Amino acid sequence: MEATLQQADPAVFATIQSEIHRQKDDLELIASENYVSNAILEALGSPLTNKYAEGLPNRRYYGGCEHVDEVENIARRRARELFTVEGCDIGVNVQPHAGAQANQAVFLAALNAGDTILGLDLSHGGHLTHGSPVNSSGSLYNGVHYQVDDQGIIDMNVVRERALEHRPKLIITGASAYPRIIDFEAFRSIADEVGALLLADIAHIAGLVATGLHPSPFPHCHYVTTTTHKTLRGPRGGLVMAQREYMKGINSAVFPGNQGGPLMHCIAAKAVAFGEALQPEFKGYCQQVIDNAAAMADRLMSRGFSLVSGGTDNHLMLLDLASSDAADADLTGKQAELILGEAGITVNKNTVPGEQRSPMVTSGVRIGTPAMTTRLMGVPESVQVADWIADVLTSPNDEALRAQMKLEVQGLCRRFPIYPKLG
Repeated sequence: MEATLQQADPAVFATIQSEIHRQKDDLELIASENYVSNAILEALGSPLTNKYAEGLPNRRYYGGCEHVDEVENIARRRARELFTVEGCDIGVNVQPHAGAQANQAVFLAALNAGDTILGLDLSHGGHLTHGSPVNSSGSLYNGVHYQVDDQGIIDMNVVRERALEHRPKLIITGASAYPRIIDFEAFRSIADEVGALLLADIAHIAGLVATGLHPSPFPHCHYVTTTTHKTLRGPRGGLVMAQREYMKGINSAVFPGNQGGPLMHCIAAKAVAFGEALQPEFKGYCQQVIDNAAAMADRLMSRGFSLVSGGTDNHLMLLDLASSDAADADLTGKQAELILGEAGITVNKNTVPGEQRSPMVTSGVRIGTPAMTTRLMGVPESVQVADWIADVLTSPNDEALRAQMKLEVQGLCRRFPIYPKLG
C-alpha cells in the first residue's frame, strides 16, 4: 500500500509519463479537451475515490457520508450560482459520470421508450446522444433530425417544419461541432408550438454560457446538460440541471435509474472547477478563447481554407477540406489529423454538412482553442498556429516540413508550459 506508482507498476507509470510529455510538448487543438488545474488534479487523486455514496446528500444508502455530503453540496451550490439566471429557479445534479449519462437521465425522466426526439443531425454538427441510430438515444427512442443550411447555419424555419411534421416529445438543441450562437428562445417557441419539452446540451459552450459570453439556455429550456470539461475547464464528467419542477424526476433518473454510486473524487474536482469558474479572471479566459478562435479562423480563411458557416462565434471551427481551394480535393479528415499530429498539432477528423465520406474518414477537421488558451497563448500565437496548419495541409507529402514544424511547435509549447512539477 505504501509503494509509489513507479515502484508498484512501472509499466503504467511509464505510460502516464509519456502522456504527460505529449501534453506538454504537443499543441492541443481538440475542441473538447482542456487542461485542468493542479488543484483539480489533487482532488481527482484524493481518497474520496474510496467512498461509496449512493443517493443524494443527507439521503444516502451508506454510512460515513458526512464529508462527501459536504463536498457534493459545495459542488451543487457553485453550479447553481454559475448557471442560474434571474427569475428562474433551477436544480442541479452533479453526479452524472459524463455528458452522455446526463442526457440519458433527461431521456429517462422525460420520455417513454419509442417517443420521438428531434435533434441536430450528427453529420451536421450534432452529437451521438441526440438520437443517432448507433446510440441508445436512437435505438430506444425515435430519433429524427434537423440539419444546417447551405451556409452552415441552423435555419429555425426548418427546425419548425421538422417539429410540426414529427411532433416530438423532446426537442434537443446543442451540438458538438457547431461554431455559431444558438438561439434558445427561438427553440422554446417551437417547442411550445408542438407541445414538446426542450433540452439544451451545452457541453461545448458551458464555460461561455457561465460567463455570459453566450446566451443562457435558461429560462427557455426545461432541461440543461453539460460536461464539466471542455470550455468549463474541469474534470471529465457530467452535470444535469432543470427548472425546479422537473428536478425530482431528474434525481431519480440519475440514481437509481441510470447510475450506481457517484464518483466522489470527481465530484470534489467538479466543485473545485466550479469555484475556479466563479472567479472574475475566468471570464477573461473565455473571452480570450473566443478571440483566439476568431483570429485562427480568419487566418485559415485568408489562406484559402473553407470553414463551415464561414467562421466562428465560439471556441471552435470546422474546416471543410473538400470545399477548400488550398487543399487537395483528395485530402481527407483522417489524413489531415495524421499529418498534423506528426507536426505536433493534435486535432480530430470530423464530418461536415453534406459529408460524402465515412465517419472514420471524413472530409473535415474540428479545431478548438480552449486548451491553447489555458496555456496563456493569445491572438499572435493563434495566427501562427493557423499558418502552421495551412502549411502542413497545403503540402501533405512534405515529411521534412512536418519534422521541422514539430520542433517549432515544441518551442512554442515550452514558452507556455503546463504542469512544471509533473513529468
